[in-house]
Amino acid sequence: MSRASLVSAPGVAQDHPMPNATDAPATRTATCRCGQLRATCTGDPVRVSVCHCLDCQKRSGSSFAAQARWPDAQVRIEGDTKSWTCTSESGNRATFLFCPVCGGTIAYASEGVPGLTAIPLGTFADPDFPPPDYSVYEGRKHAWVAIVGDGIEHWR
Repeated sequence: MSRASLVSAPGVAQDHPMPNATDAPATRTATCRCGQLRATCTGDPVRVSVCHCLDCQKRSGSSFAAQARWPDAQVRIEGDTKSWTCTSESGNRATFLFCPVCGGTIAYASEGVPGLTAIPLGTFADPDFPPPDYSVYEGRKHAWVAIVGDGIEHWR
């Protein structure tokens, strides 16, 4: 997967009137730790999840990772990036974009979830971000971790 697939295309002309400002979709901005790299996401995420796979544990430096996914066209990446591509535990290739200054991952995409860009939740620095809908790779979950909440699907 190339970096171009992680960056949204320029605006497209619309054949209908622009909505009122109050009807405009929500915009969320994620940044790396030093702030030079950002992802601007338009609209609501199509999926919010936590993952317990070993790859996500290594990527996040924690016992699990939390991320939100948007359609590629709803994500705009700005700033200098480095990328790294690997084959994940599931056998799918994933491409990660990170800051060359501070090393923070700002976005990634996986062949297993085509057409969607994942943004790590912590990069939004928003404690009111919507809760996860899914908890995946629970067979790899640390015994002391509990993902709780109404309506969360748990996948082993």
